[in-house]
Amino acid sequence: MYISARERMILEILLAKSEEMTVRDLADEIDVSVRTIHRDLKGIEDILKDYGLSLVKKSGVGIQIIGDKAKIEELKFTLFNLSHNEYTPDERQTIIFCTLLESTEPVKLISLANDLNVTIATISNDLTKLEDRLRNYNLSLLRKRGYGVEIIGTETAKRKAMSSIIAENLNEVEFLSLVRENIQKKSTRQTDSISERLLGLVEKKKLLIVEKTIEEINEELPYSIADSAYIGLVVHLALAMERILQGENIHIDQAYLESLQAVPEYKIAEKIVHKLSKVFKVPIPVAEVGYITMHLQGAKLRHDKEYVIEDSSLKVAMNAKKLIRFVEDQLNVDLTSNVSLFQGLVAHLKPALYRIKQNMGITNPLLQKIKEDYADLFIIVKEGAEEVFPDLSVPDEEIGYLVMHFGSALLGIKKAEDLSALIICSSGIGTSKMLATRLQQELPEIKTFKNVSLFELNQVHIDDFDLVISTVNLPNFSREYIVVSPILTKEEIKKLRNYIRNHIYIEGMNRRASLMDHKFPDSRRVEKTIERMESIHQYSATISNVLKGFQVLPITSHQKVDQVLEEACQFLYKQGVIRDIELLIKALLEREKLGGLGIPNTKLVLYHSRSEYVVHPSFTILRLQKPLRVKAMDQSEMEAESILLLLSPQHLSSEGLEVLSFISALIIENEQSIELFESKNAYELSSYLAAKFEQFFDEKLKELRSV
Repeated sequence: MYISARERMILEILLAKSEEMTVRDLADEIDVSVRTIHRDLKGIEDILKDYGLSLVKKSGVGIQIIGDKAKIEELKFTLFNLSHNEYTPDERQTIIFCTLLESTEPVKLISLANDLNVTIATISNDLTKLEDRLRNYNLSLLRKRGYGVEIIGTETAKRKAMSSIIAENLNEVEFLSLVRENIQKKSTRQTDSISERLLGLVEKKKLLIVEKTIEEINEELPYSIADSAYIGLVVHLALAMERILQGENIHIDQAYLESLQAVPEYKIAEKIVHKLSKVFKVPIPVAEVGYITMHLQGAKLRHDKEYVIEDSSLKVAMNAKKLIRFVEDQLNVDLTSNVSLFQGLVAHLKPALYRIKQNMGITNPLLQKIKEDYADLFIIVKEGAEEVFPDLSVPDEEIGYLVMHFGSALLGIKKAEDLSALIICSSGIGTSKMLATRLQQELPEIKTFKNVSLFELNQVHIDDFDLVISTVNLPNFSREYIVVSPILTKEEIKKLRNYIRNHIYIEGMNRRASLMDHKFPDSRRVEKTIERMESIHQYSATISNVLKGFQVLPITSHQKVDQVLEEACQFLYKQGVIRDIELLIKALLEREKLGGLGIPNTKLVLYHSRSEYVVHPSFTILRLQKPLRVKAMDQSEMEAESILLLLSPQHLSSEGLEVLSFISALIIENEQSIELFESKNAYELSSYLAAKFEQFFDEKLKELRSV
């Protein structure tokens, strides 16, 4: 069956809708006239007839595809696997871009025209439109009569363009299907869909090898990578291997490379390079290790907590607090006490700032929708970002993700009832939190949520959840699920309510009735209860340790940092907090060499360490009789009158780290908290910490009860 490019687009749009759509809206989305759509509908009806489906037309309302759900899924699958005999203009230009990027010599226009089954004039027009896209990557087009056309630019710029094109045009489901399924099945089907043409930039076998390598290494990371960043890393590495084998190498500034070698991701990058070098039997330049490190640092993290005790996070936390205060002032609402918003912003901002500084770029498929639905908030957050980050140009794509964090916080949380939902969301933590909050607001009967990515699905007990909600289609998924957009439209809310009313409650009553027949709860419930109790124990034990050991020590005699630290460590050694004075001091001073530790615009300097020489968590404040000259986090010089010493054992639980992270965040919460930590009043400080810890612990108990 022949399906034209426009017919394919019309079908894909209508199949994605759960309600009627006007012909005018359809024409606007495809960028053609209403008359053209009406002309194409006859062909659409013929295609639908082959699948036992029909096109319902309601005057003044719109058109909609209706029919058996299995038949609709069959048509979707056919469109997904369709051999493309015709491309849309955007697809055609993307294919031309890819062809020129991978070519090592000029390409003739007649060759491109024949390949894409269009005229030379069409190709020439496409090339003119491509020139603007090329400029975004610092690339240019060389066109000469009788010579052909080629892309001019550095290897680094070309690779960046290749990675970006694939990331922009290939979604997570397609990636998994094309890389994992099709390669393993060694499909002989004609590979000319836009997705497969894009992946044609690298040999598919290389993609599979790289993907398996990253999957193994991913377990060693202290965080998991979002689907989009995971794909970006796999594509970058596969492209790198392809280009290295072709003799193409990239270069990196030596001083910058040395700074990268100090970050924890560099060790992981070295392991990746070692594995790939072994598999492909080719030496890989050290510059590649640097670029892989940058990818790991720029990954959007799936977790929504960033431990502020870690290196560099405090600087990010200070900026997150400033941004929260800016938005809070503009909207006249209390956001400072929202721990979830703060943690989410720190987790997002850390890699986001890195991406912006390295010009790595990011795509945000929800940007237009966010601008429409949160127009005022978008403007406020954009203004806030300009004030908090005056030296950076924060792109709208990043602003959009920040808006989602604030939008989630502003929506608030209503009391829930007794249903649990698994949310499959591939666009990062901001998107999943926004969706979870919208669901809680609109459907309070959903009590608990778990956010997972496509790559994490096989690690989840799907039967533990009452319903499965996804932001992407899931081919061959064994369980019934509902597809919604992350913004959650009114139609989607209605669809979810109907589903819950017609399916969940009936099933739930049956399940509860069957549970009444059992004398004991199921094993998963026992496991969950044990996990909750262990978490509560870890939170309370860390808080108890910190409060019991909290001291404000006056330091009267010393003029140098190492001497001050030695006096403090002698005291902590006697208290049983640390086991090796000399080695801990060395670790603290080494940390200082990596960057300033002074908190800008305060008289405080924060020394922190996760070390094997620390026995249990500890927080101590050292009051200096004479101020010390130290380097601040913004690299300026400052005078410190107090040293805050925050210590953690090397292998502290995630709950324990969260408590210490909470202390770091408290220090910079607002001007009043800074004044309090600068004061000499030990009693007030102890009381303040106790009150804040109590509030923190209550919040954690609520969270754990809802799991």
